[in-house]
Amino acid sequence: MSSQPKADTPNNKPQKGKKQRKTPRKITASYLRNSGLYYLQRFTASSGHFRTVMLRKIRKSCNHHKDQNFEDCAKLLDKTIEDFITEGLLDDAGYVRGMVTSLRRSGKSARAIHAKLMAKSVPADAIESALKTYDEDNFEDPSDAEFLSALKFARKKRLGLFDTTQKHEPDKAIAALARQGFQYDTCRKIMELQPTDIETLPQEAQSLIYSTLSFTES
Repeated sequence: MSSQPKADTPNNKPQKGKKQRKTPRKITASYLRNSGLYYLQRFTASSGHFRTVMLRKIRKSCNHHKDQNFEDCAKLLDKTIEDFITEGLLDDAGYVRGMVTSLRRSGKSARAIHAKLMAKSVPADAIESALKTYDEDNFEDPSDAEFLSALKFARKKRLGLFDTTQKHEPDKAIAALARQGFQYDTCRKIMELQPTDIETLPQEAQSLIYSTLSFTES
């Protein structure tokens, strides 16, 4: 009895060839510059974060090309970073200002902003300085910045005054705000906010509420 060829099944289908990994390029000054420019065209970065990203490329290249010295390659990167700073391609102060502005406007707490930017290799004192400047420049009372950020998060998640269906339990809503880095007093103030309190809030907070809910603005 002649054997019949097996039909293709999920277990014996011909396997497509696996995508071959590219061989890492050797590290040269021109490669670091071109690769760095390509990265910065797609992403904004602090010099610290940029260095971390590029060091990963260097380490990968040195692991493959054994004739390369990691420390020598890292020195080439230091020179590239110096050149990029001189040319304005890396601007730590501008980067931190832009990130703080974007994150504050999106409703992030000071604690969350610190965590995110420190993960990008931004020094804590630079973050604190940028936050202080933003809050003082944009609010008559800088402490209102944190409240407005919490209010924005509450609007996004429909918590407190924005929970028109009373779907969320107060304790769980407070916990949700706290996980975003807001202090307990701020969380409680958001959850205890009533329509009659709106006129006592900063103008930015009033506008946020009136633009979302169907209260009559006086």
